[in-house]
Amino acid sequence: MEISDILILLGGLALFLYGMQMMSNGLEMAAGNKMKRILEKLTSNRIKGVLAGAVITAVIQSSSATTVMVVGFVNSGLMTLNQAVWVIMGANIGTTITGQLIALDIGVIAPLIAFLGVATILFVKNEKAKHISEIFAGLGVLFIGMDMMGSAMVPLQNSETFIHFMTTFSNPLIGILIGAVFTAIIQSSSASVGILQALASTGMIPLSSAVYILFGQNIGTCITAVLASIGTKVNAKRTTVIHLMFNIIGTVIFTVICLVTPFTILMEHITPGNPVAQIANVHTVFNIITTLLLLPFGTYMARLAEKILPDKQSEQEEVLHLEYIQPFESHYAMGHGALVLTQIDQEVERMRGIVRETVAGSFDAVLHSSSHGKEELEQKEEYIDYLNAEVSRYIVSVMHHEMAVEDSIKISGYYKILGNLERIGDHAMNVLGYAVSMKKKEVVFSDKAKQEIMTMKEMSLQILDDVAGSNVEDLKTMLEKTSRDEQKIDDIRNKYLTQQLERIGKSECIADAGIFFSEMLTDFERIGDHALNIAEQYYEMLTRVV
Repeated sequence: MEISDILILLGGLALFLYGMQMMSNGLEMAAGNKMKRILEKLTSNRIKGVLAGAVITAVIQSSSATTVMVVGFVNSGLMTLNQAVWVIMGANIGTTITGQLIALDIGVIAPLIAFLGVATILFVKNEKAKHISEIFAGLGVLFIGMDMMGSAMVPLQNSETFIHFMTTFSNPLIGILIGAVFTAIIQSSSASVGILQALASTGMIPLSSAVYILFGQNIGTCITAVLASIGTKVNAKRTTVIHLMFNIIGTVIFTVICLVTPFTILMEHITPGNPVAQIANVHTVFNIITTLLLLPFGTYMARLAEKILPDKQSEQEEVLHLEYIQPFESHYAMGHGALVLTQIDQEVERMRGIVRETVAGSFDAVLHSSSHGKEELEQKEEYIDYLNAEVSRYIVSVMHHEMAVEDSIKISGYYKILGNLERIGDHAMNVLGYAVSMKKKEVVFSDKAKQEIMTMKEMSLQILDDVAGSNVEDLKTMLEKTSRDEQKIDDIRNKYLTQQLERIGKSECIADAGIFFSEMLTDFERIGDHALNIAEQYYEMLTRVV
């Protein structure tokens, strides 16, 4: 091969990988956060899960992208480990479609597919049509790259050294190692299988040798998921273990089959004189048979992964940390919107819980005329400020990435919700400040005032419970209930203020106590206002999307 051939080979590989990236982006932008709901429905049992993995992978032509998405979903709690098993099995079947399309010589019409896809992107205004067209444009670019790689390898037909090596290695482990290492380097089994088909089409490698490289390629593709799992939770790492187990077990089974049976001869007879189709068929048979064999043992594979990577018993958490937002960076965009939204929603809900605890503790401090627990409540307030800052920073960072419009709207909404929760935390600390000041000045509320403060506490907690979570079906009910409770808070505030003035007029309330009580009523009202802002923001996120 000359330098120009090597450059063409690299250029073809670049187009192949970029085509897959375009298809992933197109599916992500078209589906957005719906990917979460789709997978929830389609992974309710093992058959649906396998079909879901196969279809998604067939659409984007990359099992690596699907597996990385699954790793992320398991990491964020969107998907269980058992559900992940079925999707990974399906992904291994879906990835074989690339080889079959190559065997059908779809590359002949690839330029037309790419042209139509790009033309639609440029001239059609409908956003959904543009995203779907990006999938087709990516498919065309992918096969143009595949043709370039095939053309670049034609000169290897004249290399006696290369032909001798590829046709005479007798140890299957060498072939498996070659396939695994090469695929791990380019991080795409579809691309490496395509290159193997290109080599086979020139007659430089017989099927009896190619099958072992093919088996190794299935193992090598796991490297992408392994890299994606770095820094994730243990359950996400278990997903990559299952992926590795699937392909290693399949490789062992089929290596034995090839050594003791005329399997390769049979595959050659099915499509005689067509080595490209022969490799595609072996790849398809490998993944379908392995899936059928392992399908009854999926739950056992999940349990084995749990034993290989057990939970850490003595793991100390940081004092301040993000529980659900994990460092999960990948060049595959698919599923990114669903992951981001779920992680942010979980952290926001966690922050709401801490805010609720702070509000309850602050009112209790006033009711008991005690500053006991002041340090703990101040630590909670510090945690609230930390979460507000860190989650906001994460939101700002992800908004730099292209995503579906509805996902962008929701993420912007969460940013505003964070600010309202942080302000409720500030009002809770104001209430705590009154308790501390009252303790110093030895000011004590009357039993009547304490009953009113207890009602204020209960109403504050109730309205914070109103805005718990963001279930789409409940958002209208959430807004209606929060609006009613906010109005009750306003009415109670006005009522208690009137009663306080009456007590002052009757000399039943000292001046300092009256000042603290009126200030507390203001914070009580503000808590209701910010809670209503949160409910309205959740509802706006839904209605703007719809």
